[in-house]
Amino acid sequence: MANLQQLTSLEQWNAALEASSSKPLLVFKHSTSCSVSAGAHEETMRYIEDDRSGAVDYAIVHVIEDRPVSNEIAERLGVKHASPQVILVKDGEAVWNTSHWHITYDFLSDKFGASASGT
Repeated sequence: MANLQQLTSLEQWNAALEASSSKPLLVFKHSTSCSVSAGAHEETMRYIEDDRSGAVDYAIVHVIEDRPVSNEIAERLGVKHASPQVILVKDGEAVWNTSHWHITYDFLSDKFGASASGT
């Protein structure tokens, strides 16, 4: 499984943002009280589990429990908050993002080239 960090503090977010200059970071913003987010969470976790490339780091933010981190991500990257949402960050900048039903295993596979599992 690829590296996945849960961001619960602004310090962790700032460190992850800085690290995006050496390796892209995919941030998954997850609402623990939303059924749509639960489906996106399942798809994203399955993708991360299959990712053997090591080309991307992954982070998850629980938007209700860690609202200050979620808000800072939206503000710092200039990406309007949505939940669920995935944001690809390179060199401290948002490269692309999507939300809700668009977050699927196949979508993530397409965005990062071939399927992470190589199938």
